[in-house]
Amino acid sequence: MSGTSSPGGFEAADALKHSNSRVKQEDLPKNLSMVSIMGLSFAIMAVPFGLSTTLSLSLTNGQSVTVLWGWVLVSLISLGIAASLAEICAVYPTAGGVYYWSAMLSTPKYRALASWITGWLTLVGNWTVTLSICFSTGQLFLSAISIFIEDYVPNTWQTVLMFWAVMAVCTGVNAFFSKHLNLLNTICMIWTAASVLIFLIVLLVTAKQRNTASYVFAHYDATASGYPSGWSFFVGLLQAAYTLTGYGMVASLCEEVQNPHREVPKAMVLSVLMAGLTGIVYIIPLLFVLPEVKIILSVANGQPIGLIFTMVTGSKAGGMGLLALILVIALFAGTGALTAASRCTFAFARDGAIPGSRWWSQYNYRLNVPLYGLLLSSAICCLLGLIYFGSNAAFQSFVGVATICLSTSYGFPILVNILNKRKAVARSTFSLGKFGYFINIATVVWIILSVVLFCMPVSIPVEAAGMNYASVVFMGFAVVSVVWYAVRGRGRFKGPEEVFIEGVDEYSGASSRGGDEEVAVESKDLTHK
Repeated sequence: MSGTSSPGGFEAADALKHSNSRVKQEDLPKNLSMVSIMGLSFAIMAVPFGLSTTLSLSLTNGQSVTVLWGWVLVSLISLGIAASLAEICAVYPTAGGVYYWSAMLSTPKYRALASWITGWLTLVGNWTVTLSICFSTGQLFLSAISIFIEDYVPNTWQTVLMFWAVMAVCTGVNAFFSKHLNLLNTICMIWTAASVLIFLIVLLVTAKQRNTASYVFAHYDATASGYPSGWSFFVGLLQAAYTLTGYGMVASLCEEVQNPHREVPKAMVLSVLMAGLTGIVYIIPLLFVLPEVKIILSVANGQPIGLIFTMVTGSKAGGMGLLALILVIALFAGTGALTAASRCTFAFARDGAIPGSRWWSQYNYRLNVPLYGLLLSSAICCLLGLIYFGSNAAFQSFVGVATICLSTSYGFPILVNILNKRKAVARSTFSLGKFGYFINIATVVWIILSVVLFCMPVSIPVEAAGMNYASVVFMGFAVVSVVWYAVRGRGRFKGPEEVFIEGVDEYSGASSRGGDEEVAVESKDLTHK
C-alpha cells in the first residue's frame, strides 16, 4: 500500500491534471487512522440520536422491555455481524467493501452477479441511511420550535425544506472540509460520550418523578401496536437494528487507511461494542424518567425527545439545552453517513455499475473527495425525501429500507463464506476461530428474519398515509438495478477491479500466509476496457 499523501503535496498543475481523473486504490491519500474510522462508524450509528429519533417505534411495540432488552439483543447480534465482516475485511480491504467481498468469495461463474446484487444493496443502503439520518435531523430542528411554541406543528413543506437544509450542510462539510474529517470523527466520539454523561446526570437529578426499576427492566405493553404481543416485540427491534447499522459502511474508506487489513476490522468491532455500551447508559436513565407513553406517542411529527427533555427538566431552556446536544450528534451522523455513501458510490461507479459511471467515478484531488459521487448521493437523498408528501410515515419507510438493504448486503458475503466452508478466512488476521461457523450462521438467520420484520407497518390497522413503504422503495431500486444490468451490466460488468493477492488462491481466497504480515496488493483498473 502506498504511504501517506495529501492534496497539499501536489503542485498546482499536477493537482489540476488529477482533479477529475479515474483513480486506482493505491492513488488515494492514506490520511485516516483506526481511531478515525472507529469514530466515523460511531458517528454514523450516533447512538443517542438514533435511539431518540426512533423511540416511538419501540414504545408502540412493547415499551421498556423492547427499548432496553431489544437493544441488548440486537447489540449482541450486531457484534456478531461486525465480527463476521471484519474477518473478511482483514483479507480483502478495499473501498468496494461487501460487494467486493461477495465477488471474491464467489466462484468465477457467479462472481459478477454476486457483486452486482450486493453492490446495489450496499449503495441503496448507504443512500437511505443518509436520507433517514438527515430527514430525522430536520424533524428534530423543527421539534425544537415546539418547545417554545407549544401549538406549533410543522407542515409538509417546512419539514422537507428543513431536511434539504440539513443535506446542504452535510454536503458542504464533506466537500470543503474533507481533510478535517479525521478531527471531526474524533470530536464526535468525545462529544457523544460527554453528552451521554450529561443526559445521565441531568435527567436523574432534575426529574421530579421517577419510574420504578420494575417498569424500566420488566414493563411490557404492546397494545398500541395492534399486533400479537410476541410479534410486536420483534417489530419494535427496528429501533435498535436501525441505530446499529453503520459499522459496515466504513469499509468503503479502506483505501484511505494505512494497513487497512488490521486497522479497519478492529475499528468495525470496537465501534459496535462502544455503541452497545453507550446505548445502555443512555436508555436506562431515560426509562427511569420517561413520562406517560400516551403523551409521547401523540407528538405530531413523531419526534418526542424534545418534549421528554422539557417535561423531565421542568424547563424549556433545559429541554432545549439537552436537545441541542442531540442535534450536534445528528449533524455529525449525517456528515459521516454521507462520507461513507459518497465513497461507496465512487467505488461502485469505478466498476461501471451505475448509470453515468464516467462522472461518478471521478475523484477531485483539490478537495480530496469524490465530488460527483458526493453530489449524486445528496441528490438521490433529496429526491427520496419527497415521499413525505405522500406518507406521514415516510421516516419509518426510510429507516426500514436502510436497515433491510444494509443488513442483506452484510449477510450476502457472510452466506457465501459459509457455503465455501470459510476457506477464504482461514488465515485472516482477524479470525473468529472455532466459533466462526456458529456466529456466521446465527447472523444470517437474523438477517433473513429482519427483512420480513422491517417491511411491517409500525402498528395495525394501517391506512395508506401511514403505510410502511420500505418494500416499495426497495423494489423501485431493484427495478433500476435489474434494468441497468440488462442494458449494460450483463455483457460488460465483470465485477470489481481485479485484485491479484500474493499467496491467495484466486477462487477460494484461501491464504497461504498468516500472522500480521501485510499482503501485497496490485490493482488493475478494468473501467477503461
